[in-house]
Amino acid sequence: MPVREPAVAGMFYPSDKDGLETLVEHCFLGPGGPGKLPKAHAGGPRRITGLVSPHAGLVYSGSVAAWAYNRLAEDGVPDIAVIIGPNHRAWRPAAALSDDNAWETPLGAVPLNADIARQIAQRVEGARIDPRAHAYEHSLEVQLPFLQYISRLAGVTISIVPVLLGAVETNLTDFIREMGSAVAEAVRGKNAVIIASTDFTHYEPADEAKKKDSKAIESIVGMDETRLIQTAASLDLSMCGVVPTAAALAACKNLGANSAELLIYRSSGDVTGDYSEVVGYASLLIKKEENACQTG
Repeated sequence: MPVREPAVAGMFYPSDKDGLETLVEHCFLGPGGPGKLPKAHAGGPRRITGLVSPHAGLVYSGSVAAWAYNRLAEDGVPDIAVIIGPNHRAWRPAAALSDDNAWETPLGAVPLNADIARQIAQRVEGARIDPRAHAYEHSLEVQLPFLQYISRLAGVTISIVPVLLGAVETNLTDFIREMGSAVAEAVRGKNAVIIASTDFTHYEPADEAKKKDSKAIESIVGMDETRLIQTAASLDLSMCGVVPTAAALAACKNLGANSAELLIYRSSGDVTGDYSEVVGYASLLIKKEENACQTG
C-alpha cells in the first residue's frame, strides 16, 4: 500500500527526527506556549470533540498549536483524528480524502483509516478519494508532529483521516451541513477528535487582523458555523480555513458538542517583531460539557 512522504519537512518543520522533536517540545515550553509538556494519557473524560489549530511553519504558529494539543493530551489521546484543512494548491475536488496506508514524518509513520475516509467520501457530493490532491499540501501535514508527540507520550497509536477542502460548487451551507453529518456519522461511537486546520487573517496590520479575527472567533465560540461563513464574507476575511472550520464545527455539534473555548490568539508579529503585516493564529477547543460527555 502507498505511503505519503512528507512534503514540507525541512521547510515548515525540521527534516530530522531529533530536530523536530526538540522543536515540538519548544512549542510547548517556549515563549507563547503553554509553558509545560503535556501530561498525556489514553484514558480521561474525552470531552474534547474538536480542535482549531494553525498550520504555518512551527517556528511561527507551533506555540499556538501547542495549547490545543496540550489540552487534548490531558483530556485523553483519541484513537482517530479527522483532520480537515484547506487545499492551498488546487480548487478541485471539493473534498479530497486519501486511502494511503500511512503518512510519514521524521517522527515515523502515521496510519490512515481508509474505511472512515471511504464512508465520508460516499456521503458527500463532490468528495472523492484522491491521494494525489494531498501530495504537496501542508495544512494537514503540520498537525501530525503534535499528534505523534502526544500519542507517543500516552503510549497509544493514533490513525488519521485527512480531508482537504477545495472549491464548493453546490450551496455552501448545504455542503457544510452534509460534510459535518458525514464526518460525524463515520466516527460516531469511536474515540475520535476532529481537527480544523486554519490560519486567520493574512498580511494585514496586527491591530486590524486581531479586530477581524475576533469576529470569526466569536462565531466559533458561539458554535455557529453559518455565522462564521457570513462573518468571513462580510469582512472579506483572509482566513484560509473558513470552510474546514465550519465543517468541523458542524460535525462536532452532530456529535453532541455544545461549547467552544478560545485558548490563545497570537500573530506572526509576536515571533518576528514586525506587526505591520501579520498572519493571525488561534487555538480553540470544541467540547461537550459534563452533562453531555458520552462518546458519540
